[in-house]
Order: sequence, then C-alpha cells, then structure tokens
Amino acid sequence: MPWETAFTQCLGVSLPVALAPMAGVAGGELAAAVSEAGGFGIVAGGYAKEEQFLPEIEKVKRKTDRPWGIGFLTWALEQNPKALDAALEHRPAAVFLSCGDPSPWADPVHAAGARLICQVTSVREAARARDAGADVLVAQGQEAGGHGDSVRGTFSLVPAVVDIAPSIPVLAAGAVADGRGLVAALALGAAGVLVGTRFYAAAEAIGHPAAKARLVTSGGDDTVRTRVFDIVRDTGWPERYPGRALRNRLYDEWNGREDELRTKLDEVRPAYQAAVAAGDFDVAVVWAGEGIDLIHGVEPAGEIVRRMVADAEKCLDRIHALRPSP
Repeated sequence: MPWETAFTQCLGVSLPVALAPMAGVAGGELAAAVSEAGGFGIVAGGYAKEEQFLPEIEKVKRKTDRPWGIGFLTWALEQNPKALDAALEHRPAAVFLSCGDPSPWADPVHAAGARLICQVTSVREAARARDAGADVLVAQGQEAGGHGDSVRGTFSLVPAVVDIAPSIPVLAAGAVADGRGLVAALALGAAGVLVGTRFYAAAEAIGHPAAKARLVTSGGDDTVRTRVFDIVRDTGWPERYPGRALRNRLYDEWNGREDELRTKLDEVRPAYQAAVAAGDFDVAVVWAGEGIDLIHGVEPAGEIVRRMVADAEKCLDRIHALRPSP
C-alpha cells in the first residue's frame, strides 16, 4: 500500500525509503531494485569519475522505469564539475549532494528538471542547504556508516532540522535499519528515511560477499569512527570527515598512530591493496553504521524495503493500541 509523505510526493514514489548513494556499494542494480520496490534508489556518483558512475546509470535505466537519482560527494564534484553535466544528461529525478557546499550546484540541477537532495550533519549546514534551494534535506547523525563530520545523534538532529526547514521534506539517516527506525523518523517529523548499511547487506549491492557477511555477524559496538582507512586508501577525503567502519586488525594497529602511518604508506598500502583483492577484511575496510545489530542476513533489496515498511505498519498499530479509549 502506498504511503503519502512530503518526500513521496516530491519524488513521485510510493514509499518513504531512499537508498544512500554509498560509493562502491550503490550501483545501478541496487538502485533499480530499491526503486522497483517503491522506494527511491540513488546510484553512487562517489568521487565524480564518469568511467565509474556512467555504466551504473545505464544499468538503473535498463532495470527500472521508476524515479531514481545520482549522488555525489560535493568536494569531489568541485574537482570535476563536468561530472554533473554528464549525469544530468541521463535525466535523474534527483541529484544528491553531501560533504560540501551545495550552493553552486543548485541552479544547474534545477535547470535540468531534477530535485536537489542535500545531506547535512548540523543545523547550520541545514540552513545553508535550505537557503541554497534544496528540495529535500537528509539529516545524518554520527551513528551513520561511512563518512561524515556530525557530532550530533540522529534522534536530536532530525527534529532540529525539521524545525528550521518546515516546508522542506526531511529524511532521517544514521542507524536506520528496520521498520522501527522508519516510524521513529516519522515521529520526529521526518518525511522518510535514507538507508545505507542495511542495503550494503543486499544481494544486489556491489561488494565482496565476505564484507556483507561481516555486516551480518557484527554489532554496532564493533564500529568506530576513524581516519586510518582513508590515510591508507589515499582517496582524497578532507581531514574533517572521518568514517564509521567495522573495527579490524588494521585499525587496532594504527589507531592513535596516524602520523606514523603516513610515514609508512609505502609499506602498508601494498599490503592493504592485496587484502582488498583477497577479500581479507581483517585489513580491508567495511564501512558500517551502528544499526548493524538489526541486520540478520543478506537479502534482495526489494525484500528489505517491503519488510521495513510492513514492520513499520505493525509498529504503528502497536502504538495506536496504546492510546486510551475515548
């Protein structure tokens, strides 16, 4: 049954669930599966390299006629502005921007007929994105997997963002992994949720099976926010954005010794790259949010969406039953 919120109306979808555009995870197959289930799939444009995201856009276009989007790291887009033009040629329903100032990109996105979704990690960022012309705001708490600079929890950040942008749909992000998280987000005034790590453990997600298995067997207490993995990977992430990932042997060895790590990259980086190739996640990174306690298996993305919504409906029924009789 379709849900009607400000987000579903804005994007023309039937369910208030969006896929986070996780680099190296959210490809065209995953985005299409989420959209086909009634949510809003977003392809990862990641580091704004056309050779990486354009083939994934072609996949999503082949696999669904429903609305989908493309997401970029704003700081990476600044290094290759032409990537946005390349993506907009394929007529996405929305462009998702995170980790940077969205202001320079709002006009070209809107001129192409797309919606602008801005992920924010503070009230100040939310106000800037609101004033820049964001059509949807994503309030991401520090519980989220992957990169961000939030010092706020999702539970406190979401209603604060809703209050300073009451006319803009807000999605809650950060440790949302089941129907209870969706209902909690709606109770806080959000119009839906942006889900990342739960979809990493989806059959259609790009990623090594061993990484997905770790998500199933680990818990939120096993996650850490760190710069260690980005120092080794050398992907250009600005210093201000640590990433939440599963703790492993590489982290244990170098946490607190980041300056020393930078002097030994000629030794450490080849070993890291070999671990990635071998699927050795005692060394390689698995980005993950605190909600992984709620992941119990690798499943098709459509099933994840349907269960999340069905569980949310059951949760709402339980809450309704708590109301006193007239």
